[in-house]
Amino acid sequence: MSTLDPEAAPPWLRPLLDALLDVDRTDLLPHHLEAPPPDARHAAILMLFGETAAHGPDVLLAERASTLRSHAGQVAFPGGGTECGDSGAIATALREAEEETGLDPSGVVPLAVLPELYLPPSGFAVTPVLAHWARPSRVHAVDLGETATVVRVPLAALADPANRLRVGHPSGYIGAAFIVSGLLVWGFTAGILSALLDRGGWARPWDKTRVLDLEEAWRTARADRQEIAGP
Repeated sequence: MSTLDPEAAPPWLRPLLDALLDVDRTDLLPHHLEAPPPDARHAAILMLFGETAAHGPDVLLAERASTLRSHAGQVAFPGGGTECGDSGAIATALREAEEETGLDPSGVVPLAVLPELYLPPSGFAVTPVLAHWARPSRVHAVDLGETATVVRVPLAALADPANRLRVGHPSGYIGAAFIVSGLLVWGFTAGILSALLDRGGWARPWDKTRVLDLEEAWRTARADRQEIAGP
């Protein structure tokens, strides 16, 4: 589906959808204040929310392969650059998500297109597409050279104060982060997730004074992953 259908949102997603009606880029990422320049490359991400009987509402995330030259090992929403055949941001987000995770786009209902966010390091103007996974399909890392893992992360786990922290980058940047499902989520993706938790009413009070440098946060996530995997 390449058109928006906000009326199809399930009841648990409607508070978030309503809270995003008047959102601007500073609400999503306060430290990304720069408007996209005219020559910015365009991209889109799919913020796909589903639900299971086992763990309730969740969001689909992908871990980039550790062998990539840029953003290796980082966790992100499925997405990527716009191609000439794409009819718009929704089409880009769905195509990229299918290519990365193997999901069936016919089961995805787009609900809202949010303001573009400019990422100066990569030169991309990224359009977030919020969607409901009405008919979930099997997902996996389609190309292990690009994607290491694909995970459905419960919103309850993201909102758990024990899984929340802030990370400090050598550049001086300090921002929201999550250590969940054996993964470190930080930077752009963590900033958006934090904003969505707040606006959706899922956030719980957490210790914002818990700050780890990036390397220490990576080590903590790897240790958690080993514990999850077991002996």
